[in-house]
Formats: sequence, C-alpha cells, structure tokens
Amino acid sequence: MPRPKDDFETLYPYRLYEPREVLDEEMMYTVSEIARLLQGLPADAELDADTEDRVVAWTIPWLMKHADELVINDPVGDEPGYFGVVSEDREPDEIPEGADE
Repeated sequence: MPRPKDDFETLYPYRLYEPREVLDEEMMYTVSEIARLLQGLPADAELDADTEDRVVAWTIPWLMKHADELVINDPVGDEPGYFGVVSEDREPDEIPEGADE
C-alpha cells in the first residue's frame, strides 16, 4: 500500500552503484555474493534465507542494467554462474554459434 512521504523521517536519493565500485576486476562472483556486496556486506556474510532472497531479488535488475559491463562464465553442471567486470586484460570470448539453442 502506498504511504505519504511525510510518514518517513528521511528520504535519500536512490543510488545504483557502478560495477567497478563494487566488484574487483580480477574476481568473479555469484549473484548471491554480488547481492551482499551491493548491501555493503562481505561477499561471504551469513544471511537468513528471507534476507538473502530479498537482496538477490534486488540484484537481478542491477545485473541486467549493467549487462554491457559484465561477463559471465559458462557454468558446468549444477554450478552457479559467476559474474565479473569486463576488463582490458581479458576481453570476453565470442559466444559460439548455436550456443543458446
């Protein structure tokens, strides 16, 4: 249910971090790890399941917004995908023809 702005003592500008502000250019991260980092927490911080679900849900749009600045690995089996910042030291590989079929 919407609430009047007057119900809140403080209102802050909504800030989306740039990938390079949050991620180490030499590392790759799972969505859950990125979610923690975006909240100012260590990547390995323990969170209860409800909190983790909430911060992961907030992270998905951030990943989509910054897709051009990110790379992802090719997960094997049940491994999660890992995301990282595009870097000049290691340019993204070309996606093979038919890989998304």
